[in-house]
Amino acid sequence: METVSTALAFGGTQGVYTHDSTVCGCVMTFAVYVPPQAAEGPCPVLWYLSGLTCTHANVMDKGEYRAHAARNGVIIVCPDTSPRGDNVPDDKDNWQFGSGAGFYIDATSEPWRKNYQMYSYITRELPDLIAANFPADMDRQGIFGHSMGGHGALTIALKNPDRYKSCSAFAPIVQPSTADWSAGAFKRYLGDNEDDWAHHDATRLIENGARFPEFLIDQGTADSFLDEGLRPWLFETACKEAGIPLNLRMQPGYDHSYFFISTFMGDHIDWHCKKL
Repeated sequence: METVSTALAFGGTQGVYTHDSTVCGCVMTFAVYVPPQAAEGPCPVLWYLSGLTCTHANVMDKGEYRAHAARNGVIIVCPDTSPRGDNVPDDKDNWQFGSGAGFYIDATSEPWRKNYQMYSYITRELPDLIAANFPADMDRQGIFGHSMGGHGALTIALKNPDRYKSCSAFAPIVQPSTADWSAGAFKRYLGDNEDDWAHHDATRLIENGARFPEFLIDQGTADSFLDEGLRPWLFETACKEAGIPLNLRMQPGYDHSYFFISTFMGDHIDWHCKKL
């Protein structure tokens, strides 16, 4: 692991780091905020997964999470959204696939399977790196994210309910296997068998028996992707039928941007830390 940069923020340290990823077969970049409380002992860890076209830097620059993390004494980890590099296959003309659009799944189709192993990266390789290099209490982990990253957070939590104590999302893609801006990526990453897609679809995971104690979702009513891509009511119905508590907060007038995310970032971090 190499340090790209560090800066003092709210008494803690905001760092950016790179490492050679065995899972993704390339150099990966991630950001970590360590709060001042870490000087006294290990702190809980909150994973933030970003959306389509983003890197680690979008939430780091615009998410306004550091003051809330410092107040709560929680480490915030912000991974990249996909593998990158000259030797990594890409579709440069498609913002919904390839670089910046890993969808937090493990690809099974060629040529994507060699590098696009984001589920394994987020759940296995990067946690091992965080545990080895930062003052992290890995027995207290939560996960949240935005849009594609909200999809990632929901599905990863549902698949690993014993690891994560909390899960929330901003405007998540709740049924990516049928949404226009994600179904095409699923087909290319996973192949034609739509039964395989269901393993990476939060709504279908719940319909097929997956469970998690509770969810928090914030969704803006002025989000241009609401009706075609996000459709939180599908997840709400699945949670209701499964008896899973869901606090779905429809926020009047808010869109899909980081103006929306940063407005409710403090609510989410506070909510997670009560559970962590």
